[in-house]
Amino acid sequence: MTIVHWLAKHPKDLLAAGHRHHSYLPASLNFTPPFHTQGRFIRDANDVPVKLASINWYGASDIYFVPGGLDVRHRDDIAQLILDLGFNSVRLPYADEIVLRNPQVNTSLIAANQDLFQESTPTALDVYHAVIDSLTAAGLLVIPNNHITTATWCCGANPCDLSWTNSYWGGQLFCPVPLTEEGWIRNWETVMRPLVQNPFVIGADLRNEVRGLWGTMYWSDWAKAAERASERLLAINPDWLMIVEGISSANDVSGAKKRPIQLSIPGRVVYSAHVYPWSGWGSLAPFSGRRYEDFASEMWKNWGYLLAEDIAPVWVGEIGITSYEPTDGDRNYWRNLVRFLKETDASWGYWALNARKASGEIEWYGLLGDEWDWESVRWDYRLEALKALGLEGPKS
Repeated sequence: MTIVHWLAKHPKDLLAAGHRHHSYLPASLNFTPPFHTQGRFIRDANDVPVKLASINWYGASDIYFVPGGLDVRHRDDIAQLILDLGFNSVRLPYADEIVLRNPQVNTSLIAANQDLFQESTPTALDVYHAVIDSLTAAGLLVIPNNHITTATWCCGANPCDLSWTNSYWGGQLFCPVPLTEEGWIRNWETVMRPLVQNPFVIGADLRNEVRGLWGTMYWSDWAKAAERASERLLAINPDWLMIVEGISSANDVSGAKKRPIQLSIPGRVVYSAHVYPWSGWGSLAPFSGRRYEDFASEMWKNWGYLLAEDIAPVWVGEIGITSYEPTDGDRNYWRNLVRFLKETDASWGYWALNARKASGEIEWYGLLGDEWDWESVRWDYRLEALKALGLEGPKS
């Protein structure tokens, strides 16, 4: 019996098996860059383990090209609010389209950030980098994320947006934003070069939810592409962490067991998974309907083994649930997930901060209301659960 199967049957023995020299970590706001990995941990320059308690702040990956909320609140104020809520890090998605086009942004979308209008209307990348500067100035770690090819809500069935390249779908002929692997890597270099001197930008989440048609994707193909991109970025800054999501919409990192990501600089690889109520590729039973034992068994197989066997850190970069009338299945998923994350003490990222989607629809997974301030925070069961997972705050 493998340790994965054994732990699935003996979850209470996780601390004895996988955390031999480890006790539960709160998500500290105090750390010293640069960072590296050792076994299951991300560690800072003083060799102190760092647990990521992240929030996703989207918009630069969507149709208007800018992170949400900048029309009503200054980016410095939003950064301070994230810090006050107790998060220590921000996953900041972008689309390849904003790098390739880099359009001037609609001024109404950044109306509360008049200082960005120094000489001319800023471009999408100007705004993206200004937001990163504000977040890191507040003491937050930032992880840029290549979220999607075409700037739109992720993730639909458009084959042009399924992975890091759409060349095999006839990209130049059929895709609104053609993308080769080389183009994808060059876009990463464009995004990251201005951030080289910012030690609180800790690395790159290389691609969101890699998948093929009907969810199919070979881990080995993705692993090789991730290595090529990582080496190019590490040539710019050897201190960055390279974050590699699983296949099947980031559900599945099991391929790393036999075929790990291997880089020229050791201590740089962090794996990432996403877990939602509807997740559960290759099964007729989504996670919303699983008993805890079944759910935990799937988590051990997909990514938990990396922690239990002290192989590499895992950052569960997207988790989330609605604040509005959650179903019994939603609540079942959330209970199971929180329990498993607490047992494994994995790093995590909540989706999302935003009050609304770019379409204007209310973001019921979001933690904020339309004012993007302390008074608009949706104080509910989600934040209470995140405190149980090591969130430093919030100070309500």
